[in-house]
Amino acid sequence: MAERDPRNRTGRRPLLRGLAAAVLAAGMLVASAGQGHGTGAATPAPGAQFTPLTAEVITKPTPFVATDGKTHISYELLTTSSLPSSTPLRLDRVDVRDARTHRVVGSLSGQALADAANPVGDPLPGADGDTPAPPGPTPTVIQGSQQWIIWLDLILDRGQRVPKVLEHHLAGAVLAPSGPSAFEETVQATRTSGRPPLNLGPPVRPGTWYASESCCGNTHHRRGLAPINGRFYVPQRFAIDWYRVGERGQTWEGDPAQLTSYLSYRQPVVASAGGRVVEVQDGLPDQTPPVTPPVPPIEDTVGNHVTVEVAPGRYLLYAHLTPGSLRVREGDRVEPGQVLGLIGNSGNSTTPHLHFQVMTTPEFFPTDSPPFTFRQFRVVGHVEPRIWDDNLGLQPTGVLPITPSPHDGPHRARYPLDREVLEF
Repeated sequence: MAERDPRNRTGRRPLLRGLAAAVLAAGMLVASAGQGHGTGAATPAPGAQFTPLTAEVITKPTPFVATDGKTHISYELLTTSSLPSSTPLRLDRVDVRDARTHRVVGSLSGQALADAANPVGDPLPGADGDTPAPPGPTPTVIQGSQQWIIWLDLILDRGQRVPKVLEHHLAGAVLAPSGPSAFEETVQATRTSGRPPLNLGPPVRPGTWYASESCCGNTHHRRGLAPINGRFYVPQRFAIDWYRVGERGQTWEGDPAQLTSYLSYRQPVVASAGGRVVEVQDGLPDQTPPVTPPVPPIEDTVGNHVTVEVAPGRYLLYAHLTPGSLRVREGDRVEPGQVLGLIGNSGNSTTPHLHFQVMTTPEFFPTDSPPFTFRQFRVVGHVEPRIWDDNLGLQPTGVLPITPSPHDGPHRARYPLDREVLEF
């Protein structure tokens, strides 16, 4: 590694010309304004520096334990280049550290960083659901004035302490016309949530179920960035789509163009926890499978649904129910295990399934999506290829390619990972 300029110990050397010019101009104005009044130039706060990237966390990072027995912390870092549009930068490394000890608890570089970062507004790689997401280009180059999102999924080993505050250390180089200029910056100290995830009962009746699109990989739920009312949300971060699975591993049999061919269709949806019904929507028709429907108006996205308040700032959403099946009204009190309605295919849905998640508001848009766990279940397998709502009915047969999972067996107070098959 080349010896760094001693002036760069705090990362202050690699300033853009535009920024430097602005700083110089500002300093001249301050000095000019101060003439005759006995004041000097403003003194920066200790450690202050100009940073080529700004960063923002858009949720409260909340630890949860998944079926791998490890603690996960999944959230997003929204970064913006402060450089002119003509000047790109190369992001080489993102370290997430314990802000107290500065110990690294998660790191991204090379291909892993490329796969976990994308410009805001770019379509999700692999969004057709039929092919895996292509690897992101390396190195990760952010154009000047561009905004990128970095999808962070930290995994802590058993017994590893969860930091109370996380900090983010970014390293790379400004690709100026005169040549690359290295930078390092430590940004966005973020307190982790001390509120434990809700520990819930199942949202469906006993049986075998396929947990699709759950955390923490490159799924539409996990990486669904939504611009709503002037700010970004990830409203489905920990949502799970539930499909009923038969004895042969099938999710449908017969004609996949018929709703009644799907084993999930008209299965009872039950309350995972007691609470008060705060929102009910009914009357939207079921979509015809297996063709992806047109994107509905924002108010119809989750179709016929029931939302139940179960704790302060915690709401359970049961979505895509079949019309006329809802058995509760706003204001009703519900008990755990009480039937709320039947699984359908309403709203933005291609094949019948239950969309289930925890929300921080009574409304789906806008909301945040905190993690949750289920009190007990048994993992019985895993589906390796990504088979989700939009291509489930397009398979040659309705039988899922279920293989053994390293997490097979009973689980308590755990979150099911993506594409696990389990028994409630």
